[in-house]
Amino acid sequence: MLDRHAIAARIPHHGDMSLLDTVIEWDATHIRCTAVSHRQADNPLRSAGQLGVAAGIEYAAQAMAVHGGLLAADAAPPRQGYLASVRQVQFHVPRLDDLPGELHIAAERLSGDATQVLYRFTLSSDGTPVLDGRAAVILDAGALS
Repeated sequence: MLDRHAIAARIPHHGDMSLLDTVIEWDATHIRCTAVSHRQADNPLRSAGQLGVAAGIEYAAQAMAVHGGLLAADAAPPRQGYLASVRQVQFHVPRLDDLPGELHIAAERLSGDATQVLYRFTLSSDGTPVLDGRAAVILDAGALS
């Protein structure tokens, strides 16, 4: 299990934008994380005093980034990834900030290589589906420029 500090060492997100609290488990193709930052009034993704469900895509993207960091060599610094597309996204609730339980974020690497990867992701809270979909990620956004 990884805590916030260990997560922050593996992703380029810092401060309030580091949204995940724990990595519960992971292997070569899967990762499961938790978060409670969706309930914080100062969550940087809030708009008009609310945290819409679409913000859950960023939680999933950070889980994918942590997964990539865990699969990378220990000495490698976090790479800037680029969320190229999200597809087949289904929202099951309107908002995240009114969910009383912690968020459970799961991502499964479906395919990929050294430059891009495809993930399936799901978010739930207290056993209730929150959102799910697929995401294509470019692994080294710095190489695009």
